[in-house]
Amino acid sequence: MTGSKIPATVITGFLGAGKTTLIRHMLANARGKRIALIINEFGDLGVDGDVLKGCGDDVCSEDDIVELNNGCICCTVADDFIPTMEQLLSRKNRPDHIVIETSGLALPQPLVAAFNWPGIKTEVTVDGVVTVVDSAAVAAGRFAHDHDKLDAQRLADEGLDHESPLEELFEDQLTAADLIVLNKTDLVDGDAVSGVRAGISGHLARKPVFVEARNGEVAPEVLLGLGIGTEDDIANRRSHHEIHHEDGHEHDHDEFESFVVTLGPISDPAGFIEGLKPLIVSHDILRLKGFADVAGKPMRHVIQAVGSRIDTHFDRPWSAGEQRETRLVVIGLHDIDEAAIRKSLAELAG
Repeated sequence: MTGSKIPATVITGFLGAGKTTLIRHMLANARGKRIALIINEFGDLGVDGDVLKGCGDDVCSEDDIVELNNGCICCTVADDFIPTMEQLLSRKNRPDHIVIETSGLALPQPLVAAFNWPGIKTEVTVDGVVTVVDSAAVAAGRFAHDHDKLDAQRLADEGLDHESPLEELFEDQLTAADLIVLNKTDLVDGDAVSGVRAGISGHLARKPVFVEARNGEVAPEVLLGLGIGTEDDIANRRSHHEIHHEDGHEHDHDEFESFVVTLGPISDPAGFIEGLKPLIVSHDILRLKGFADVAGKPMRHVIQAVGSRIDTHFDRPWSAGEQRETRLVVIGLHDIDEAAIRKSLAELAG
């Protein structure tokens, strides 16, 4: 029965781990496999969908890319995800494979459980859950995996009286994984990568497969065709939220905020990027991404920042009739100073 179902791959991972880059590489090497993409962007700017729409009609046309930006996909399964899946399944030319890129803030477990929905379970199966990890960030101690050390830190700091929700989220994404991609290994040495692998593996009851990668370069045959049927094993991958929710607590993402900043052309792109680094650090911005209109350049400039590490590239020419502008989405914690950040970005743009 599983062989007649359309396989679906859920790609999850924390903010800036490299999920979109991984998908771009997968599409560029899909060898004719027709892939439909469902993208759950966090915030008001569909950056990832716009970046991926250049994938080419042979692999996935623009009609095969669906963006769900009404909120975290784990909270809008019935309202957004199920209707989207039903729409894909009703098409005359069905995709060979469905790839779902979750928001960096989404819990994978509710999404996987949705594949047991009547009308979906008989048509689609979860080929596997792929969790992308920013190896450099983890090696630098961005997330704590040793609960004993975490408890010791908590006892030593009277102001730290609860577990970090970011740590729980990261943990839940690893718990759900069938395949863990240790991305950005080029930014750390071999010992650090081994330490990240050992730290994650030792913290999980299940033993997923690990793959090391740089720039999201993982062969499609490694990512696709796992044949797990993860929806049938969801009981073994319970999230912190599911355990917490059983006690009557509600799930939300109030600890995060995002907003979009629209600016004019950037006259000095190098200076703008350099100016972003201290701005990100001083305001503890988790993620900044978007597009810049560089004065005098015919191509759009993509900006992707994780902490103070910033990647940029020109991705495509501005289309005829397309409004040239700089648009950036900023993601941070709930007490982020939006007004100050907007002012600083405007000053940097000149």
